[in-house]
Amino acid sequence: MEQQGFKFGEGRISGYISIFLALLSFLAIFCFQFPEWLTSPEFRNVYTGKSMAILLTATIIASFFFALLSFMLSKRKHWALIGLLICTVTIVMGGFSVHGRVVDKTAWHLGLDWMLLDLLLMAVIFVPIEMVLPKNKNQTKFHEEWRTDLVYFVVSHLFIQFFGVITQQPAKLFFGWIGLEGLHQWVQKLPFVIELLFAFFITDLFQYWAHRFFHSHPYLWRFHSVHHSTINMDWLAGSRTHFVDIFVTRSMAFIPLYVFGFSEITFNTYIIFMAIHAVLIHANTRINFGFLKYIIATPQYHHWHHCEDPKYYGKNFATIFPIIDKIFGTYYLPGKEWPAGTGLHEAHYPKGYLKQMIYPFTKSPFDKNLNMDETTKR
Repeated sequence: MEQQGFKFGEGRISGYISIFLALLSFLAIFCFQFPEWLTSPEFRNVYTGKSMAILLTATIIASFFFALLSFMLSKRKHWALIGLLICTVTIVMGGFSVHGRVVDKTAWHLGLDWMLLDLLLMAVIFVPIEMVLPKNKNQTKFHEEWRTDLVYFVVSHLFIQFFGVITQQPAKLFFGWIGLEGLHQWVQKLPFVIELLFAFFITDLFQYWAHRFFHSHPYLWRFHSVHHSTINMDWLAGSRTHFVDIFVTRSMAFIPLYVFGFSEITFNTYIIFMAIHAVLIHANTRINFGFLKYIIATPQYHHWHHCEDPKYYGKNFATIFPIIDKIFGTYYLPGKEWPAGTGLHEAHYPKGYLKQMIYPFTKSPFDKNLNMDETTKR
């Protein structure tokens, strides 16, 4: 059976899994050694040092298992040997003997813990789904720009403090002077399900208009079109987002979260849901969601938003609820049909993360003559 460039039973898949898990384990060691600088205070409240030590041990053992499996199945042993080497170094550095400790809050930190855990969780969920139930069966896992998308994923997670601080500032600046305590108390007394659905809907409504504004304003479209530039839709594709796009869109989502003062459990549930759902709607999977696809955004729904055919531009801006697109006349979901292709073939983007970060500030990716005549039908 052949899936996305791999054949089950040849040892390549198990070899890559071993290397992936070994690298995560190796980097996790530094989180235990330098938690003040490499872990996020908000996320440390979610887990315990003991639970993470157990997870690290399990990850190392799993990496060894897949390396052994690759060694037995493959004629080429280098994948297994690389995984074994990294795991050995991790163990020497204390992989089986780490423990958590009390951490003082520092002025700055990186979100290495958030990046590693989210990467592990998303890979465990979506890589098997894309291998077993792919929409595009000919799309390889390691397409020409997968490294670029991985860099986007890593950067957005490592600098979680930076993005968190700057995206909260507009809400605090414009609404911080208003006495909102009474409103916060009323919202937090709502039944949890009602409060959660309200949070989902109001944030999606704000993000809808921010998203649509990026598509309709030529200069802002330069930055958002980076997200649309990927031809290969998969679980990493959603990470390809310019930091200007991240700042504006997340700021718009944070405004209602700040104004209405949703409870901590609602806020955390929202964050976790969005982290998983954003990956899902970009994933290369043909999972049939049945009637749910008319209630909540699915891969089919969002892939139409990324459609390469100009006839279907300007559709499906909502992130969670398709009904918002229905209300504002931008809804499109033709039965079981999927777009023939995705991406921006009319644009000219350089390859690589840094070049894509700089390019929209200097040139329009849609201006073939470099006369800065920007047009978009998106």
